[in-house]
Amino acid sequence: MIRVAVLRIGHRPERDQRVTTHVALAARALGAEGMFLAANDPGVARSVGDVVARWGGDFFVENNVSWRRCISDWKANGGRVAHLTMYGLRMTDVMGTLKTIDNLLVVVGAEKVPGDLYGLADYNISVTTQPHSEISSLALFLDHLFEGSELNREYPDAPMRITPSARGKMRGSE
Repeated sequence: MIRVAVLRIGHRPERDQRVTTHVALAARALGAEGMFLAANDPGVARSVGDVVARWGGDFFVENNVSWRRCISDWKANGGRVAHLTMYGLRMTDVMGTLKTIDNLLVVVGAEKVPGDLYGLADYNISVTTQPHSEISSLALFLDHLFEGSELNREYPDAPMRITPSARGKMRGSE
């Protein structure tokens, strides 16, 4: 099984807390094992940690990392780096290759990313050539990478669970 983590860069604590939290929640729900946050925002890490405590899993958020160091360390340990951007190769054209990688770091940015990121990434991947959010890019990317298998992931020991139901809300922990 492929090991995937997310690197969030360009996060501005005064503006991006909600979006970065949603990047982490999408990453967790759709199969990534954790997120590295290239900013100092312990509130994001705490918020996501609270979700993990209630809903299960081992998802981590590592706060205040150097994005260059994170990429360097990931590659030094045999991993590859995929940067999601509008300006890369079409996702559908490279997905087959990406599925053969054992350790993948997926980089998602905010409004602007440093230009040298394009050279540091092994793959610059365009989920679509149209503007949209990093949350939707990450969600689509992970869904294609895991071929939908992440959609049925369950954490049986989680304090809170949802029981699928045609009508109404049913929590598995009630």
